[in-house]
Amino acid sequence: MKIRVQSIHFTADVKLLDFIQKKADKLDQFFDQIISGEVYLKLEKTDDEANKITEIKLLIPGNDLFAKEQCKTFEEATDKAVESLRRQLDKRKEKLRSHANNLKSLSLADENL
Repeated sequence: MKIRVQSIHFTADVKLLDFIQKKADKLDQFFDQIISGEVYLKLEKTDDEANKITEIKLLIPGNDLFAKEQCKTFEEATDKAVESLRRQLDKRKEKLRSHANNLKSLSLADENL
């Protein structure tokens, strides 16, 4: 999957970019129709230690999926955002499956008439 990473107001190092790509690639296991992804890394100016924000937008057929997490490290925020997207992808697949089953049962009912 092609991922575009933008770090806002700082430069992300290669290790962080590789980590994000590796985590995002795992999402292909759950849904094979992912077109691409956009990742935004932001540093929030607060006194709180959890000032690192990761936002991930997945482009898939139909609607896009989005997750935003704020943690002490970008790695932790990325892990949580990817997990949130995995759950969203599972829900999307289940919805598509139930829709396909409904269509199949409708076509079988039409054949019996």
